[in-house]
Amino acid sequence: MEQEAYNQRKNMLCTVDRIEGRLAVLKLEDGQSLDWPIEKLPSDAHEGMAVKLFLSTAKTEEEEREKNVKTVLNELLKTE
Repeated sequence: MEQEAYNQRKNMLCTVDRIEGRLAVLKLEDGQSLDWPIEKLPSDAHEGMAVKLFLSTAKTEEEEREKNVKTVLNELLKTE
Protein backbone atom coordinates (compact mmCIF):
# COMPACT_ATOMS: atom_id res chain seq x y z
CA MET A 1 0.00 0.00 0.00
CA GLU A 2 2.92 2.36 0.69
CA GLN A 3 4.05 2.18 -2.95
CA GLU A 4 0.45 2.67 -4.09
CA ALA A 5 0.11 5.84 -1.97
CA TYR A 6 3.43 7.09 -3.34
CA ASN A 7 2.24 6.48 -6.90
CA GLN A 8 -0.82 8.65 -6.22
CA ARG A 9 1.43 11.61 -5.46
CA LYS A 10 2.50 13.89 -8.27
CA ASN A 11 5.43 16.25 -8.29
CA MET A 12 6.22 19.27 -10.36
CA LEU A 13 9.63 20.84 -10.88
CA CYS A 14 9.62 24.63 -10.90
CA THR A 15 11.97 27.57 -10.47
CA VAL A 16 11.74 30.51 -8.10
CA ASP A 17 11.43 33.22 -10.73
CA ARG A 18 11.26 36.19 -8.37
CA ILE A 19 10.18 37.31 -4.91
CA GLU A 20 7.45 39.95 -4.64
CA GLY A 21 6.82 40.97 -1.06
CA ARG A 22 5.65 37.88 0.84
CA LEU A 23 5.10 35.86 -2.34
CA ALA A 24 7.47 33.92 -4.54
CA VAL A 25 6.56 33.65 -8.20
CA LEU A 26 7.27 30.07 -9.27
CA LYS A 27 7.70 29.19 -12.95
CA LEU A 28 6.33 25.75 -13.69
CA GLU A 29 7.75 23.35 -16.26
CA ASP A 30 5.02 24.25 -18.74
CA GLY A 31 5.73 28.00 -18.46
CA GLN A 32 2.83 28.86 -16.17
CA SER A 33 3.41 30.95 -13.05
CA LEU A 34 2.23 30.26 -9.52
CA ASP A 35 2.26 32.72 -6.61
CA TRP A 36 3.46 30.89 -3.50
CA PRO A 37 3.87 32.20 0.08
CA ILE A 38 7.59 32.52 0.82
CA GLU A 39 7.08 31.07 4.31
CA LYS A 40 5.99 27.81 2.64
CA LEU A 41 9.31 27.54 0.75
CA PRO A 42 12.51 26.05 2.20
CA SER A 43 14.37 28.67 4.24
CA ASP A 44 17.31 28.69 1.82
CA ALA A 45 15.15 29.23 -1.29
CA HIS A 46 16.18 32.13 -3.51
CA GLU A 47 15.58 33.48 -7.01
CA GLY A 48 16.75 31.03 -9.66
CA MET A 49 16.59 28.01 -7.34
CA ALA A 50 14.80 24.88 -8.55
CA VAL A 51 12.15 23.50 -6.18
CA LYS A 52 9.75 20.56 -6.37
CA LEU A 53 6.09 20.73 -5.47
CA PHE A 54 4.50 17.48 -4.32
CA LEU A 55 0.77 17.13 -4.81
CA SER A 56 -1.49 14.49 -3.33
CA THR A 57 -5.10 14.10 -2.40
CA ALA A 58 -6.26 14.38 1.18
CA LYS A 59 -7.20 10.69 1.01
CA THR A 60 -3.61 9.74 0.20
CA GLU A 61 -2.37 11.70 3.21
CA GLU A 62 -5.03 10.14 5.46
CA GLU A 63 -4.01 6.65 4.35
CA GLU A 64 -0.37 7.41 5.05
CA ARG A 65 -1.13 8.81 8.52
CA GLU A 66 -3.24 5.74 9.29
CA LYS A 67 -0.41 3.44 8.20
CA ASN A 68 2.07 5.35 10.38
CA VAL A 69 -0.24 5.14 13.40
CA LYS A 70 -0.69 1.39 12.90
CA THR A 71 3.07 0.93 12.68
CA VAL A 72 3.62 2.83 15.93
CA LEU A 73 0.83 0.92 17.69
CA ASN A 74 2.25 -2.41 16.51
CA GLU A 75 5.67 -1.44 17.88
CA LEU A 76 4.17 -0.38 21.22
CA LEU A 77 2.09 -3.54 21.57
CA LYS A 78 4.86 -5.89 20.50
CA THR A 79 5.67 -8.39 23.23
CA GLU A 80 9.09 -9.91 23.57
